[in-house]
Amino acid sequence: MTSPHKIQPRPQLIYLVFGAETYHQEAVFSIASALAGMRSTPGQPLDIQVFSDNPEPYRLLPVQVHPLDEATRKAWSQPHGYHFRTKHVALRAILEESEQALLIDTDTFFHCSPLKLFERVKPGTLLCNAFNQRYGAYKDSELHKGLAHILAERGLADDEMPLLNSGVIGLMREDRAVLDRSIALMDEFYPLARGAYTLEEFCLGVAAYKHMQVAECTDLIHHYWSRKQLFRAKIRAWLRKHGDAPLTEAALNDVGKVTSRLPRPPRWQRLFYRSMTLSVPVQQRQFVREILYGCYHHNNEFDRACSEVWWEKARENAEQRLKRRLEPQQLESWLDHWVVKQLLGGRREAIYQHLLQHKSAS
Repeated sequence: MTSPHKIQPRPQLIYLVFGAETYHQEAVFSIASALAGMRSTPGQPLDIQVFSDNPEPYRLLPVQVHPLDEATRKAWSQPHGYHFRTKHVALRAILEESEQALLIDTDTFFHCSPLKLFERVKPGTLLCNAFNQRYGAYKDSELHKGLAHILAERGLADDEMPLLNSGVIGLMREDRAVLDRSIALMDEFYPLARGAYTLEEFCLGVAAYKHMQVAECTDLIHHYWSRKQLFRAKIRAWLRKHGDAPLTEAALNDVGKVTSRLPRPPRWQRLFYRSMTLSVPVQQRQFVREILYGCYHHNNEFDRACSEVWWEKARENAEQRLKRRLEPQQLESWLDHWVVKQLLGGRREAIYQHLLQHKSAS
């Protein structure tokens, strides 16, 4: 980072990455998508800062890695050990030395140049990923039951406050005090929130409410907080192909093939699957249809990489409906139905073996 006496005018794109390899894979692809997007804004500056417990995944990327050891992470998450608090601390540190900064979650990728996001980061404006419903729509939540009366008494929030998704947090240096307010609210409310997963973005919304304009950027990025395993499968396929040379023209061009589209068969094919499985017992039909989703041959190679995720999801969803584990004997029986065997053909055994191995590893 720069000297504390010199404020960096270049936009700062920040990632905070630690823990499982999956998060590093997400971050590498998100950074690659930012670099692919930067090709549409040539000659314009951007610094990418990565706070990480493992610098190795980023060695081939034009980023500055800040070592993030366990002691630092622990200090940043105190006094309650709330790890999402570290997002605000990291962003606050960069804003101390930079005019403009944006922290983005790893489970994202860009549809355009990241500089398009920075165009929405203005004085008096907080850029977030998206607005959700109003606070009052969640009166049964712990965040409402435990905090609504306190926030109302202190004039901090009411039921009309929009809830934010903090997959993106973008601010000007002059507005960094909103992070101080948010951190203080997290520290105060954590014991009352009963472990609410979204406390961090909730407190950011409270800190900004009636103090700042709020902008969103769902049109500029994709934040795959839902259906994560499908998107992670696409990303792993891109990394297998380009991980050793992520900055080549071919690699950056392929970034655009990892789309925000769910890799489902087209509607006509789904209707065909539906009609063909009508002779399958009712309890098994949805399972078989989802297995078939994973067998569809997509033109897009990265969509094809999602086959095994569909099979795994088919089993998981079936177990949720049954409210018990799908034992190997029953799984084999379902896949041995004459219609299913006809539809799956030679893939039937591979699917069965994959589901057995996946379950034993889970």
